[in-house]
Amino acid sequence: MDAIAQQQQRKPVIKNFGFALTITLSVLVAACGGSDSNIDAGVKAAWVTVGSNNQAIVRVITTDASCPEVHDGYSYTAMTLRAAAGTVTQRPTASAAVDSKPSAFPVTACEYKVPADSSGVSVGSRSLPLPKKSPQRIVVLADTGCRLKKADNAWQACDDNDSWPFPEIASAAAAMKPDLVLHIGDYHYRENACPADIAGCKDSPWGYGWDAWQADLFKPAAPLMAAAPWVMVRGNHEECARAGQGWFRFLDTQALDPKRSCDDPANDAAGNLSDPYAVAVGADTQVIVFDSAKAGRAALATNDPQFIAYQAQFQAVNRLAAKAGVNSIFTNHHPILGFAPIAGAPPAPGNMALQSVMQSVNPTAFYPAGVKTAIHGHVHDFQAINFSSNHPATFVSGNGGDNLDVNFADPFPVNTNPAPGAIVDKISHTSSFGFMVMDRQSNGNWAYKAYTRKGLLLTTCVQNGNQISCDKTGYLAPN
Repeated sequence: MDAIAQQQQRKPVIKNFGFALTITLSVLVAACGGSDSNIDAGVKAAWVTVGSNNQAIVRVITTDASCPEVHDGYSYTAMTLRAAAGTVTQRPTASAAVDSKPSAFPVTACEYKVPADSSGVSVGSRSLPLPKKSPQRIVVLADTGCRLKKADNAWQACDDNDSWPFPEIASAAAAMKPDLVLHIGDYHYRENACPADIAGCKDSPWGYGWDAWQADLFKPAAPLMAAAPWVMVRGNHEECARAGQGWFRFLDTQALDPKRSCDDPANDAAGNLSDPYAVAVGADTQVIVFDSAKAGRAALATNDPQFIAYQAQFQAVNRLAAKAGVNSIFTNHHPILGFAPIAGAPPAPGNMALQSVMQSVNPTAFYPAGVKTAIHGHVHDFQAINFSSNHPATFVSGNGGDNLDVNFADPFPVNTNPAPGAIVDKISHTSSFGFMVMDRQSNGNWAYKAYTRKGLLLTTCVQNGNQISCDKTGYLAPN
């Protein structure tokens, strides 16, 4: 069939995304590099992420050696190669060398920066959702991967939906039709080979290459990636000695820099830091994204290079949060004014390394005044904390799939606070699998809702400035 005959047979298809009309023209196939079916055969994941300056970026992972074209309105545009297929020489990791292996990436990573005036994009037959100017619903989740870790003798049953429910959670969240997804880090947990005598994870992909990334994130998250664009926050499992190579190939929103790829451990000091940035969520709200992947636990000395680097970044957060009339939501992986449960003991306070730096920038409040809410992961439970002191409401939504932490004591221990001067008023919490949803309210504030893994509502917390009021406090029993 020649190009003219193909053009006559394949007419424009108009698809309504609610916020824009996407016009996909599958024409002139021979000139444009192949049919949709040929493109679809190679594509293993396709989604939209949002980075600095609200830049929407189409990302595609394909088994083809070359990148596919994007249909943007009436035009075809070649995607840019982000990372070619290849295997990276084995580097030192968080595991012993005998329990590690080279990271194999037999896939091509491609990207396309979407123009601000784009009406819609598609790759092959996949239509991809673009950011809305004023999102009304945001899904929040974190710590979603399946834990395979020899050092902890932790072998989560990745093949058992009850033990690892992230696929169920992703489907339940997608069914809520979000306008945006906010993942607060720790996408990848399959670090070591599952022992052959453990049926629940036997033969699971492991290590830091594509097969483990596909199993932990891209395959189970596919419905949620098709539902809405994502804002991606980096977790400690994506630091350079762990899954940092895949983080930079696939998820980081900056241009891929070989010196910040985590391939060479000599460059880890640079690879483990990223500048904070803000993503506008309508005219009155922004999400500030902060990379705390390499944050330790103990307070840092002021002459520590990490202290100096983080201090400059928290000063940048102050500048980002200084927009008049804008509610800033601070996001990073490690809870700063949250808690970590300890079996048989009072809960541990928030991350002291980050607290020590933040106190040097904002001595009593930790955060700048423009930050009204903070959202974290890392601790594998749900927490909603309101303070009687002048500190922003804090949420932890780290119950997205990985092994859960123990519950806090109920009632929560009195006079237990996450940092000096941060006085807890009320806390709602549960150690059960689930996710959080933010719904925009008519007054410009947000309602934060905790859901079970099946999408059943646990509690609703309504925001007023830097305060929240939850309709249920204390322990939230899963339905």
